Amino acid sequence: MAATWLNLDGKTVIVTGGAAGIGRSVAQEFAEHGAHVVVADINPAGAEAVEQFPGEHLFVQTDVTKADSVKLMVSKALEAFGRIDVLVNNAGINMPRLLVDPQEPESKYEMKEKEFDLMLAINQKGAYLCAQAAAREMVKQGEGVIINMGSESGLEGSEGQSCYAATKAALYSLTRSWAKELGKRGVRVVGMAPGILEETALRTSEYEEALAYTRGQTVEQLRKGYQSVSVPLGREGRLTEVADLTCYLASDKASYIHGTTVNISGGKSRG
Repeated sequence: MAATWLNLDGKTVIVTGGAAGIGRSVAQEFAEHGAHVVVADINPAGAEAVEQFPGEHLFVQTDVTKADSVKLMVSKALEAFGRIDVLVNNAGINMPRLLVDPQEPESKYEMKEKEFDLMLAINQKGAYLCAQAAAREMVKQGEGVIINMGSESGLEGSEGQSCYAATKAALYSLTRSWAKELGKRGVRVVGMAPGILEETALRTSEYEEALAYTRGQTVEQLRKGYQSVSVPLGREGRLTEVADLTCYLASDKASYIHGTTVNISGGKSRG
């Protein structure tokens, strides 16, 4: 079967933030390749997503910013499937904000400490907590793969998204460092950097209004930019394309890809 060429059948894969967006597409793709998928998401809608997957899977409502919640999720995964082969650190949040708003100091679009802390907690601390809990099991097994879902903005920075971009840049550094620590234990660590992707439920009007404001644009101008302004391929990326790459990187077909971040952005750059 074409769906099994990556030999992911029977692998146990944890996808954080798997209830929607990139995470849901990734989880679905792993399920279609025969893997046992554990969707770990704070949103209970993840339970509905899992019910639609082929095969046997599990949803665990999880707050990735809380160590106890993450440990419970991993223990439930082990109880259900006996091992952990892949962790996809995908859970994240993006709240476009300016460092300083010259039009209206301390406006709702100027960064607040609470917002900064929330993005760091989910995007960076959450990845660390999940990686640590999963890696404990992978090291015992002598094998496993951790995939950190970053963003092209983390490689180059992003106007109006400084905190978000910084958390994603941190993931690239964690990827390189964890690769040096865990590679000798048989565990691969890889990062991914998606660019502009097709619209999902996560691209809300609130998000677009905030990002457009931080860039001095209208929402309509912002949306036009999604299509081709800085993407040489002239289109948005598809969620399935990110999912395909994730599954490949998790497979033994990518067994020598380690300690690096793979850009999947249609050639996008900010230059």
